[in-house]
Amino acid sequence: MLGRRLYATASRFITSAKPTNGFIGAIGNTPLIRIDSLSRETGCEILGKAEFMNPGGSVKDRAALFVVEDAERKGQIQAGGTVVEGTAGNTGIGLAHVCRAKGYKCVIYMPDTQSQEKIDLLRMLGADVRAVPAVPFDNPDNYNHQARRFAESLPNAVWTNQFDNPANRQAHIETTGPEIWAQTQGRIDGFTCATGTAGTFAGTTRFLKEASGGRVRAFAADPPGSVIYSFVKSRGAELLRGGSSITEGIGQGRITANLQPDVHLIDDALKIPDEKTIAMLYRLLDEEGIYLGASSALNVAAAVEMARVLGPGNTIVTIMCDGAYRYQSRLFSRSWLESKQLVDAIPPHLHKYIALD
Repeated sequence: MLGRRLYATASRFITSAKPTNGFIGAIGNTPLIRIDSLSRETGCEILGKAEFMNPGGSVKDRAALFVVEDAERKGQIQAGGTVVEGTAGNTGIGLAHVCRAKGYKCVIYMPDTQSQEKIDLLRMLGADVRAVPAVPFDNPDNYNHQARRFAESLPNAVWTNQFDNPANRQAHIETTGPEIWAQTQGRIDGFTCATGTAGTFAGTTRFLKEASGGRVRAFAADPPGSVIYSFVKSRGAELLRGGSSITEGIGQGRITANLQPDVHLIDDALKIPDEKTIAMLYRLLDEEGIYLGASSALNVAAAVEMARVLGPGNTIVTIMCDGAYRYQSRLFSRSWLESKQLVDAIPPHLHKYIALD
């Protein structure tokens, strides 16, 4: 009797009674979190897909699994082989986890502008990390091109090519989009997030558009220094970039193969300055207890902007990509924030969270 009473009390916290099949089985099926303060403020339901709760800590676990399993199906890699990728961090972390689970070696090329936390984590996961100077995509020394050339020089190796591999987009057509549709019971009016590879934005948008008969609106969120905002606003006539951003892993200088098939599905674009991103990051920590990285905070800021465009009564979903612990030495450092002229963008009552010198 006592056991039944205890189970009845605990049952509201239990989502599944079955164990998952290893690391890979735990990828996906993340919670959809209502952000209470922003929902009250906008009169909309502001919902964040908690991708930081994937086992590798980010939304990129999904793409990592799909690109590796796509290579396996195509016979591009066999047991004991090497997976090579160019990545700003989170895809590499996801790949390092998936490679350990499947017995592959992992080599990651990344720009040397990325946070030390990400580099250290990759190495702790057994990846061979090669940080190279950050140069534009059209430069042959861009980290993606170096990754491709290295993979081509090895036997039994594959460059997973996350930016232009449609398996990345397919991960979100098959998992993220259907999860959001089920979790909202189809009551969703808008979806927004930033693009890097564009796999998350394009795949999720494709599914939600098809599931809703085109009713769900999709807004691309963009940081400074990225061309997506100008591309959407000019209806494909311009690819203008200027400035830079504190965000990592989002923003783009071109239209990737993951985005190209779905550009016609984009209804609008939102430019989110770093000032709004950092203010939202600190606000979410203070008001919601949610500890997010900058790209996730940008996405939430974009959801608020989308809510203001669509008006009260709408349900807006965005992606909370990863947690702040991968960037904390920067985002919570007073000297770093001062170097980016962002301290004043954080409301004074939230300065108590600037915990590092």
